[in-house]
Amino acid sequence: MFAYAIRRIIQSIVVLLVVGLVAFAMFRFMGDPIDNMVGQERSTVDIERLRGELGLNDPFVVQYFNFLNNAARGNFGISYQQSRPVFDILLERAPATLELAGVSGLLAILIGIVLGVFTAIRRDGLAANTIMVVSLIGVSLPTFLIGVLLIYLFSVELDLLPSFGRGEVVKIGGWSTGFLTVSGLKALVLPAITLGLYQMTLIMRLVRSEMLEVLRQDYVRFARARGLPEKLIYFRHALKNTLIPVLTVTGLQLGSIIAFAIVTETVFQWPGIGLLFVNAIQFVDIPVMAAYLMMISVLFVCINLVVDLLYFAVDPRLRDDNAAVKI
Repeated sequence: MFAYAIRRIIQSIVVLLVVGLVAFAMFRFMGDPIDNMVGQERSTVDIERLRGELGLNDPFVVQYFNFLNNAARGNFGISYQQSRPVFDILLERAPATLELAGVSGLLAILIGIVLGVFTAIRRDGLAANTIMVVSLIGVSLPTFLIGVLLIYLFSVELDLLPSFGRGEVVKIGGWSTGFLTVSGLKALVLPAITLGLYQMTLIMRLVRSEMLEVLRQDYVRFARARGLPEKLIYFRHALKNTLIPVLTVTGLQLGSIIAFAIVTETVFQWPGIGLLFVNAIQFVDIPVMAAYLMMISVLFVCINLVVDLLYFAVDPRLRDDNAAVKI
């Protein structure tokens, strides 16, 4: 187990270095941030002075390693647009994105697993077939279109929920939350559904597929032959083995919820990190863009590492294979 964890950690570090290199190289072709930072009455001296202060005259390799060295210490530089430390800006925007992603992920997992098990057990029923047909909406329609449709229905036509913003928030220490206000909870409903709908349908379909496969296994037939109750077979024997492969996909989907929050936050003008990244692209704010991509990369790598370790701990076949390789 320890050797397996060390190998996965080394692989994760290599992935982060490669992602950081690709992201930093890509940003060089997005334009010159100096054009947005100085006025029309600019001189060559002012431009060169500003480029020197920002380190833009250094070779690419030097800029990249300076970025990695500073990022490892939590220093992502100064935002070209706001002239503030990027780390402070991310801390201000993080609560909004994390709350939205947390609620969306929780809804996706709980509803996805419940509906997946239900549609597998009642696969020939009208309700199960209706759920499978309706779930095509979450898989087929793009996220921004789902958000627009929800805004039109619940905000424009029914006037039940707000169409943009985060609502009233309460600050607890350095954390701002909308969970403690009515307007904050209302503002969270539509973005959370929009962001979590695709993941929910994906998890539901995966659980259903795996559940149907497990129910055809010999040990399930043997359990029925022993006269065990159907509920015990479904939820103790079948579901336990169904969730082993689902664990990997679900973990990665939690990371993608934060990554894909860019579209949802843009549609609903949700003041999170995703909307910050969109604004940074428009302003060519390279420190903010690089910090965002590195943060998402670290998140994906950490989630993937945790899922791999859990998968290794849950599935005894992996431990047996690893022991066989050592022998």
